[in-house]
Amino acid sequence: MNAPDWLVARPIAHRGLHDAAAGRFENTLSAAEAAAARGYAVECDVQDTADGEAVVFHDFTLDRLTAEKGLVRERRAGELARLAIGGAADRVPTLAELLARIGARVPLIVEVKSRFDHDLTLTRRTLELLVSYAGPVAVKSFDPFVVAAVRRVAPELPRGIVAESVYDHPTWNMLPAELKHEMANLLHFGATEPDFLSWRVADLPCAAPFLCRHFNQTPVMAWTVRGEPDRRRAALHADQIVFEGFDPEGPPDLAEAEAAT
Repeated sequence: MNAPDWLVARPIAHRGLHDAAAGRFENTLSAAEAAAARGYAVECDVQDTADGEAVVFHDFTLDRLTAEKGLVRERRAGELARLAIGGAADRVPTLAELLARIGARVPLIVEVKSRFDHDLTLTRRTLELLVSYAGPVAVKSFDPFVVAAVRRVAPELPRGIVAESVYDHPTWNMLPAELKHEMANLLHFGATEPDFLSWRVADLPCAAPFLCRHFNQTPVMAWTVRGEPDRRRAALHADQIVFEGFDPEGPPDLAEAEAAT
């Protein structure tokens, strides 16, 4: 096992501590900075670009969060750097920029997005950046092929599988039933040997994470925790939360903040 204590020490801000109402959007440097200021670990997603760079962005397409349309991977990193996120000041950052901004202040958990096409271009670029990073960092993916590659290429990096118990969302329609069964039941465990699991909170408790947690001491993160009911479920069946939409430790102490300034 290669699961450092910091994986479960502090709550993990899903795509950073974002708040669209405040003009601070997911997977931006502002969201990461807000999480770091509160001492929370930062989770982010990475996509690949036309020139082989890793950028911090969740969707495969630009449509939801920018004024542009089309696939992220059809744009060069320099083009993406000029695109505003949500019409705010933040632009699409590269993973290298995010690493520099966090500067090892808080842990970072990087999710490698996958098209399940066995293309490891993004995985290799992500690992190239992470193995030379001085701060606490881990990598995860839904795709067992990606996590198995992390195991081979950078075994020193903590690696995790993101999973759920039933892959019935339309997002997963392109996957064969056999692969969905394998993912839901961790039947790839021998190839991936994950150091931690990140499981959908609504599916807890269930057999695969329960057995890994209790018999293999594998830490389980619960995603995505969006309020107290989710948090209570996670407290019973997981070791960590990946949260959004609320502050699990409440607002900062104003008197303490004023004393520090």
